[in-house]
Amino acid sequence: MANALFDLGREGFLAGEIDWDTAVIKAALVRGYTPNLATHKFVSDVTGAGGTLVATSAALASKTVAAGVADAADTTFTAVASGAAIPYLLVFQSSAATGGGDVAATAQRVIALIDSSTGVALPVTPNGGDITIAWDNGANRIFKL
Repeated sequence: MANALFDLGREGFLAGEIDWDTAVIKAALVRGYTPNLATHKFVSDVTGAGGTLVATSAALASKTVAAGVADAADTTFTAVASGAAIPYLLVFQSSAATGGGDVAATAQRVIALIDSSTGVALPVTPNGGDITIAWDNGANRIFKL
C-alpha cells in the first residue's frame, strides 16, 4: 500500500463533515490493521478491523491548507511503549468539524493512512522512547486534495 486518503475521508471534506483547519486533527501509530480505504469511515472501523492505536498525538498544531495541501507542525509521540513494529500512521479528525472536545471513536473521521514517511522510517519499532513525525516538506506535505 502507498500513502492514501480514505475514500470516505475525501467525501467528508466535500460534504463539510471534516474541516482541517477548524477541527481537532490528530495522528495515531497503528499496528495490526488491515486497511480498507474504500469503506472505513471512523476510527472505530480501524480498531474493529484488528487495528490497535498504539499511541495518539496531541492535536496537530499550526495546520495550513494552502492550495489544497494539508500541513502541520511536526508532532511527537511521547514514551511509546516497546513492542512490535508499527507500520501505519493514521490521520483523523477527533472532534466535530466545528472543533471542541474529542468525540467517540465511532464518530472520529479517518482521513489518511501513511505507510511511508521521510520524517520517520515506517514501520517503526518503539523502544520506550519518543517517536517524532517530521511531516514531508515536499509539495504534497501531509497530503493534497
